Amino acid sequence: MRNIPFSPPDITQEEIDAVTEVLKSGWITTGPKTKQLEREISEYCGTEKTICLNSATACMEMCLRLLGVGPGDEVITSAYTYTASASVIDHVGADIVLVDTEKDSFELSYEALAKAITPKTKVIIPVDIAGVMCDYDKIFDIVKSKQELFQPTNELQEQFGRVIVLADAAHSFGAVRKGQKSGAVADFTSFSFHAVKNLTTAEGGALTWRSLGETADEMIYSTVNRLSLHGQTKDALSKTKSGSWEYDIVSPAYKCNMTDVHAAIGLVQLKRYATLLEKRKQLVKRYEQQLAGSNLDFITHYDEENQSSGHLFLVSLTGFSEADRNKVIQLLEEKGISTNVHYKPLPLLTAYKNLGFKIEAYPQAFAMYSNEITLPLNSLMELDDVDYVVENLLEVIKDIKK
Repeated sequence: MRNIPFSPPDITQEEIDAVTEVLKSGWITTGPKTKQLEREISEYCGTEKTICLNSATACMEMCLRLLGVGPGDEVITSAYTYTASASVIDHVGADIVLVDTEKDSFELSYEALAKAITPKTKVIIPVDIAGVMCDYDKIFDIVKSKQELFQPTNELQEQFGRVIVLADAAHSFGAVRKGQKSGAVADFTSFSFHAVKNLTTAEGGALTWRSLGETADEMIYSTVNRLSLHGQTKDALSKTKSGSWEYDIVSPAYKCNMTDVHAAIGLVQLKRYATLLEKRKQLVKRYEQQLAGSNLDFITHYDEENQSSGHLFLVSLTGFSEADRNKVIQLLEEKGISTNVHYKPLPLLTAYKNLGFKIEAYPQAFAMYSNEITLPLNSLMELDDVDYVVENLLEVIKDIKK
């Protein structure tokens, strides 16, 4: 029997050596390595600026705070996502508006999105599930068509003059849709570099944005930087310069900066990233090959419009109930195969039930969840590991159907 973990980090001696170098340098918090990673992410994504923080969640929340979103405002996101996409809305005091998914799809419903926009809507947080980017052309068409409803409450919102699009791209670093790279498509984009992500810094994230001009870009960077460092006007590195200890606190803010220890891992991972993405593509193609003709539906990662980051391999067990799906997960675990479910729609979770959300209002999201299983997909796997997973999956399905 094999042991196939779901998503272990792909760490080599090079990452270990990079961390050791930082630990020996005498500077381990936010410093030159973090700033270098920011520059290299900008170059990779094709953006003018990037700021690295300690999570994608922090990136989304600091972005909402930058935009002045708060009580009385509405922010729209998908019901089919992880809690971070919605919890940040609650953190800033705005109202969470959830929309259902498209029928037989993991993407949010664009029709439902259009209907959900009101004069209170300030931001939309679309979710790039599994590494496949949303259709941002449709999203921008929708927000432009609703432009007359938009009521800005500060200068930055006025500069946009419409609902702002903040992509939850936790899964899609490196993905491309219609020739445009994730990070440079939405107004703002939040990436995750958590331990299970394609590119990891152990914990971490990055916020990118489409340029609003040099002055505005510098303002966005410096504002988010201050928010992530208690509202302090100088970071620790700046304060070490001769005679530069003096600082001010301009707001009672937050603490969510990235450290150079984490950035050192990210710099090596970014150097290796083309190879990591290619490996994932090979594994995805093997899954598609082996599942062809199986009567199982699975997410499309690569087509004429999309080059996914190949983060997750989502499969719908056609004709299976939620209980049957759970039994499949258990039986595969007994064969050494770790699987997962992405995701429980938010209205199924206690926190969102307590906020008044009911799953009955999101039938398509529930239908996608009820028989979804996520198969292991990571760059430490080999092609014959995929064969082993599919062979056992089909065998388990056959046994349950008897």
